[in-house]
Amino acid sequence: MSKHQKHTKLTRRNYSNYASNEISFLGVKCSVISDLVQKIVKNNQKTSKIAYLDASHNDGVEAPILDVFTFHHSGNLEVNSNTVLNPYNSLIQFSQYDLVCINGNHYQGEKQILILDNEKEASVLKRLEQLDNIQFVIKMNKNSNYFDFLIDKYPTIKNLKCYMIDEIDKISKHIDSIIQEQIPPIQGLILAGGKSTRMGTDKGLLEYHGVSQRDYLYEQLSSIFSPNHDNKGVYISVREGQEIKNKNIISDKFVGLGSFGAICSAFQENPNSAWFVIATDVPFVDKSLIRLLLEKRNPKKIATAIKGKDSQFPEPLITIWEPKAYPILLNYLSQGYSCPRKVLINSDVEIVEVDNHFIQNINTPSEYEKAKKELK
Repeated sequence: MSKHQKHTKLTRRNYSNYASNEISFLGVKCSVISDLVQKIVKNNQKTSKIAYLDASHNDGVEAPILDVFTFHHSGNLEVNSNTVLNPYNSLIQFSQYDLVCINGNHYQGEKQILILDNEKEASVLKRLEQLDNIQFVIKMNKNSNYFDFLIDKYPTIKNLKCYMIDEIDKISKHIDSIIQEQIPPIQGLILAGGKSTRMGTDKGLLEYHGVSQRDYLYEQLSSIFSPNHDNKGVYISVREGQEIKNKNIISDKFVGLGSFGAICSAFQENPNSAWFVIATDVPFVDKSLIRLLLEKRNPKKIATAIKGKDSQFPEPLITIWEPKAYPILLNYLSQGYSCPRKVLINSDVEIVEVDNHFIQNINTPSEYEKAKKELK
């Protein structure tokens, strides 16, 4: 008899303790850790979005009776809220960050950076069991020692890269390399579940290049997005009841929400992958434009989107959606919005401008005939 499963088994985002990518700094006093993190973030702010998790040392602080959000026109937000650190909630709070740096004197991180300070030997010994995934070592000065208990527990610790505390550029580059290693892979998603009401026939089955546009895109994307042990490379998004043979498909789980639901369904299938989303009604999109979008990809932001030079808004259906977009999409849905373009317009996205000709939508029979002639 199979074991009863109380909850639906869903694929989860790859998380650590508090975030998808986290590093704790430990071995020195808190002020040194805070100062070091500030310098690292300043160096890496153009390529990565980094947060810092710390604990207050003020014993006189009381929980507020009123949550206060103070905005400044510069973009600064100060929050004073009655909130308890909860690992499940922190995964949501830190979902938009490429890395969360943690004060290891207070909280444990999945990865660690050990800072050697002879005056803090007892502190390191106290947290020895937390040092199970050291990325590199930093010395406070030339006389900083590898403590005997460190060598006993980790005989190869001296083989790890070691920096001096003032080598900020080198430390920042090493941190950046750790972030780059965690950049999500990309899979392709062809949106073929629309009802094609204005066209009067399935737009995915129309031929512009000698085969159906659906098959043409599948072939083009398959030559770019290779499958591996984590994903199948390219999928076709289909509506409920729509059958497509010999292809990887994702059926709509968010029924009745159109392309918005298709994107969310893809993230439910694999929340650890970015998704290159493309509709079947943009026949002028070719492999060079796809590669341009990939080249301009900015994983620091929630999406990298194409926009026509003469258009006011980006195209949500020729876009790379990052995993950090998924909770934002769900938040919009919870407020009653199911427009992916609205999400792009109101979020931090990378915009790639191209000539409007390449991204024109073909929605009617007359537009189809005209497009076929142009493509020939």
